[in-house]
Amino acid sequence: MIESSKPRKQREFRFGSAPMHARQHFAHAHIAKDLAKKMGIKRRSIEVRRGDTVKVMSGGNRGKSGKVNSVDLRKSVLFIDGVVRKKAKGKEVPVPVYISNVYITDFDLTDKMRKARLDGMKAKVA
Repeated sequence: MIESSKPRKQREFRFGSAPMHARQHFAHAHIAKDLAKKMGIKRRSIEVRRGDTVKVMSGGNRGKSGKVNSVDLRKSVLFIDGVVRKKAKGKEVPVPVYISNVYITDFDLTDKMRKARLDGMKAKVA
């Protein structure tokens, strides 16, 4: 991924020139503690996908929660149901929220591959 130790080059890669498959690794958000305990997951964060339920932790929309409509990897933002702004003519438009400003409160487990991956992350009890 990032070869250089220079901060300037690291920022340029993260916010400018990173390919889309690398940007997917930047699209991780924290998991709610009760959800992690319920699912038996030890990890702190996991990638956010459309259909997950998230809660906004900072910014003007703090405290709002809803399902993720879409994830924009190019800009590292996501769009959430219920997080909207009214335009001058009264039309409501979705507000982009940075991925790092949310945490996941519920997973969308309709994808079998993702469900299998989450089951594989369960804490191993020795």
